[in-house]
Amino acid sequence: MRWTHALPLLLAFGLVALPARAQVWVPAWTASPAPDRKDGTPDKPVQFADQTVRQDMRLGTSAKALRFRISNELGVAPLKVNALTAQLAGGKGKPLPVTFDGRNDIVVPIGAALLSDAVPLAAPAMAEVTLNAYFPEPTIAVVRRTPLRVAAGKVAQIDDAVKLSYLQSIVSAIYAERASKPTIVVALGDSITEGATAERGSHGQWPELLGARLQQACPDQFVVLNQGISGNKVMDPGRSHSALARMDRDVIAVSQADQVILFEGINDIRHGGAPQMIPGRNADDMLVAYRQIATRLHQHGIKAYAATMTPFGGSERYEPVSAGTRTTINTWMRSKNSPFDALIDFDKILRDPAKPESLPDHITRDHLHPNDEGYARMANAIDLSLFGCKAR
Repeated sequence: MRWTHALPLLLAFGLVALPARAQVWVPAWTASPAPDRKDGTPDKPVQFADQTVRQDMRLGTSAKALRFRISNELGVAPLKVNALTAQLAGGKGKPLPVTFDGRNDIVVPIGAALLSDAVPLAAPAMAEVTLNAYFPEPTIAVVRRTPLRVAAGKVAQIDDAVKLSYLQSIVSAIYAERASKPTIVVALGDSITEGATAERGSHGQWPELLGARLQQACPDQFVVLNQGISGNKVMDPGRSHSALARMDRDVIAVSQADQVILFEGINDIRHGGAPQMIPGRNADDMLVAYRQIATRLHQHGIKAYAATMTPFGGSERYEPVSAGTRTTINTWMRSKNSPFDALIDFDKILRDPAKPESLPDHITRDHLHPNDEGYARMANAIDLSLFGCKAR
C-alpha cells in the first residue's frame, strides 16, 4: 500500500501524529511569593480595595505570546481580581484581555496559583510588559515587592504620571512562548537581590543588569530570573520562608532553572536587633544549609554557584562575632571544600580596599545595601563565560 493512499485511512483511526508546533513556554520574569509583610497597622493594613494596579515587568527573553501566573500560594483568603489586561509598556498597542479558561473575573483559592490562557502579545527581549488588574474588594497581595502604580476605582489604564510605589503584588511569573528553551539562571537571595534600594522602575537590580548583559552578548540564549525577597534567610523563617523551605517552589518548580546563584546569609548571621540582640547563626550551622542547597540542586541537574556575603561594617547590626562568621563562610566558599560548581566573589567586588569590612561610602546609603552604582558594579564584574555565554 502506498503511503499516500494509506494516510487517510491511518488518520481516520488516529494512528498518525501530525507535527506539533515546535514551541515551548519558558519563564521570562519571576517574583517569589512572600507572606504579607504587615507593613500597615491592624486598622489600616497595606492592601488593594476598589483599586486598579499597574505593574510593568521587563521580559528576559523574546516572546510570541505570554502567560501570567497569579499567586495566592501564601494567602489567607481567596484572591479576587478582574479586568486584567496586558500590553507593551508605554501604551503601545491595544490592551489585550488576560483570561483564565476564558474568564476575566477570577478567584484564586487559598494556597493556589492560576496560569492564564495564552495572550497573543509578541515582544522582543528586554521589552516592558504592563499588566493592569482591578481589585473589587480589600485584598492583601502575597508576592514579593515590586514597583507598582495604583489608582482609585476601576480604570482602563494608569498614566505614567502616577507615582511608583514599592508594594507586594500578585504576579509570580510571566511565561513566554518561543521556539526553544534558553539557559535559565536564577538569582536566589534577599533584599540585595530583590533590589530593595534600586531606583524604582529602573530595572537596576543586579540580576536584571546581568540579564541585560547576557542578552547583549549572547542574544536570546539566556534568561536571568530574580527570586530575591527582602529579609530572606537561608535557614530560618522571617518575613518569608527560608531559602531551604522555598527552593522547591521558587527554583525547581517555577523557574525551570539550569543554574542558580545563591547569594544570601547575611540576615542569618547578624544579631536580631534591639532590644533582644539575639545572636545570629554560626558558621557551622550555615555550612550545613549551604551544602544542602547545593546537593538538592545537583539532584535536579542544576548547577549551583555560591556568592560570597558582602561587607556590612557601619550598619546598625554590625558586631565582631557576626563579622567573623561572614569571613569564615566566605573563606569556605572560596576553598576546595565548597560543593558549589563556581564562585562569584561579591565580597571582593564591593568591599572598600581601605576598610575591607565595609562598603565604600559612595555605593551605599546604609552600609549594608548597595545603591544603583553598587548593583551595576556587581553585575558588570561577573564573568559571562561562567554561564556558557561566549560573546561573539
